[in-house]
Amino acid sequence: MKTVLAILKKAGGWHHGLYLTVENPPHVALVIDAMDESGPCGLPALSVAQYADALAKPEMCFELGLAGGAHLTPFYYRDDHAGVEQFSRTIDGENYVFIRDLYDEHEKLAALWDKNLRAQGFAEAFARQRQTPRA
Repeated sequence: MKTVLAILKKAGGWHHGLYLTVENPPHVALVIDAMDESGPCGLPALSVAQYADALAKPEMCFELGLAGGAHLTPFYYRDDHAGVEQFSRTIDGENYVFIRDLYDEHEKLAALWDKNLRAQGFAEAFARQRQTPRA
């Protein structure tokens, strides 16, 4: 999710209370939201979503890691239109649960989504949006 990381960098980085909406007509707006709870490995977490008719299509949650350079690691996927909600990494009681095949699928979905966001110019749209004075 290099596109989301580029937007985060332009926004000053992750922080509690971070909430960004990137408008980029004719595409559905992108919403990046710092989660109140940490991810399954205790790292800061982000919800990244596009909503159509108040339904997530899709939403993915990522942990923000910094070791070896900033990166986003998925742990949750939701698509309300398809009726899908999946955790590939989570905490169950005191146990860390990792579902390798589902995690690999989430990685592929995130890479495809990132490719689409980049092609649709979301990082550039955010830069333009930040330069536009608000009334």
